[in-house]
Amino acid sequence: MDLRAFLQFIIQSMLGFTGTILTWLVSFFAFSQTFLLSSLIALGGGIVFFITSKQILDYRYVKRNGLTRREYKFIETNLKEAKQKISRLQKALFRVRSLQDAKRNLEIARTAQKIYINAKRDPNRFYQAEGFFYNHLDSLVELAEKYAFLATQPAKTREMESSLRQTRQTITTLGETIKKDLHVMLNDDMDTLQFELDVAKQSIHRMNKNNKGMMK
Repeated sequence: MDLRAFLQFIIQSMLGFTGTILTWLVSFFAFSQTFLLSSLIALGGGIVFFITSKQILDYRYVKRNGLTRREYKFIETNLKEAKQKISRLQKALFRVRSLQDAKRNLEIARTAQKIYINAKRDPNRFYQAEGFFYNHLDSLVELAEKYAFLATQPAKTREMESSLRQTRQTITTLGETIKKDLHVMLNDDMDTLQFELDVAKQSIHRMNKNNKGMMK
């Protein structure tokens, strides 16, 4: 569960609890219901408050990101699938105990996780890494699992060794490809950072120029 989802769950729980208490008080004192019946009604009221608050918070989050509910649901579904695939990828990569593969596998796992986290935090970024979610991730998972299976076999034929080399090379190539996917996803941030740096440099240049003018 990411930070946004955790905070939203806390808010929903607080609203649900508050709704339960208010519903019980109204049922018991205003409508003179029995303690047991008031408790049952209050439980239902709390659930309604919890679900309604989730819908409201989700709607506000979707609107803030400039998405429709359909787009958000579509992205959310794809991210859930991607999370499962990344978990499979990590398990396959870390099954291989070879030192020569360790650094490469760690970088691939980290890159895939960063792409997922960025898209989870900002759903609009999903569209900037569609190649990763629709193609590259699937290929990596399939190859990594096959490679892990073959690499852990005790006796290897020449054909298996050749297949392992080719698979290792392809995984390395895909690792570089998803790095490019991450770079594309971060292009807007880099452009914004460069713009802010340029503005800061111009401001510093003007300040230095003004200071020199005052010293003359």
